[in-house]
Amino acid sequence: MTGRVLLLATGDVMAYARHTGRPGLALAADLLAAVPGDLGVEVVTEDVQAEPSWDTSPSTMLRLARRARSALLNEGFDGVVVTHGLDTIEETAFLADLLAGPAALRGGIVLTGAVRGLDELSSDGPRNLASSLVAAADPALRGAGAVVCVNDELHAARWVTMTDATGVAAMSSAPAPILGRVVDGRAELTAVPPPRPPAARGEPETHVALVKTYPEMDPVLLTSVVDAGARGIVLEGTGAGNVPITLYATISELTEWDIPVVVASRCRTRPVPLDDLPLGLGLAAKVGAVGARGLTAVKARYALMVALGGGGRRAVRDWFAGL
Repeated sequence: MTGRVLLLATGDVMAYARHTGRPGLALAADLLAAVPGDLGVEVVTEDVQAEPSWDTSPSTMLRLARRARSALLNEGFDGVVVTHGLDTIEETAFLADLLAGPAALRGGIVLTGAVRGLDELSSDGPRNLASSLVAAADPALRGAGAVVCVNDELHAARWVTMTDATGVAAMSSAPAPILGRVVDGRAELTAVPPPRPPAARGEPETHVALVKTYPEMDPVLLTSVVDAGARGIVLEGTGAGNVPITLYATISELTEWDIPVVVASRCRTRPVPLDDLPLGLGLAAKVGAVGARGLTAVKARYALMVALGGGGRRAVRDWFAGL
């Protein structure tokens, strides 16, 4: 297999050297040199200045997503690999997926990272990078959207989450299946990718708040984030999508002010609108809230950013209906 892949390196844990006589941060070319063997892939490297993964800003995530899209649509690359810290890799991957549009049909968009530094015992970085490069170049990923590749597993951006901060099998798609694996230098899909998201319209709105709810929560916590400039709010509720009754009047007011409120859950939920839930559940829909369609709260935040690019609450509701 041959292909031309762009490698975007953000200086994540994969590039850390802590235990040698010369501690520091490896550049993209150094990471590539650490990959064992000949992958049969032409790799072009770019170093990208970025915050630590636990504090990656929406502007950096957008920059990476747009660079990946441009590389596939305008520069003839067969795939793009982004090295990224694992703390927020699922968030950047999902935003890249939401913004990929027709680029997803042109080639693979693969994000990868590592639990262990470059000079640690049994470092997982070089192998993860090698698997990601061959996967990105493989035609099997065309149309699959953005994926996360660690431990030779391919996880769809919509499904993946970090579940282990200590082991090399750090990511999981459960309860969904893993999308595929890297085997013998090729990407093999073992599941049908999730449906492609609706097209992004306009520039994403990055000022979106994420608020975890709890019983008898004071509604001033919602109005305060709006006063601070938030253009939308994601509430992490409970169960099938329930939030405290103390918030209902404020949700209704925010709806009237054209500030969308999206309700996700700390639990696994079905990808259905709040209105379709059985009687007594999803009551926030009655006062104007929009359901997160099974997304985790953190991913619902990025979905709301993209949806707000098309307008206010009505546009958000219509966009989420297509997820």
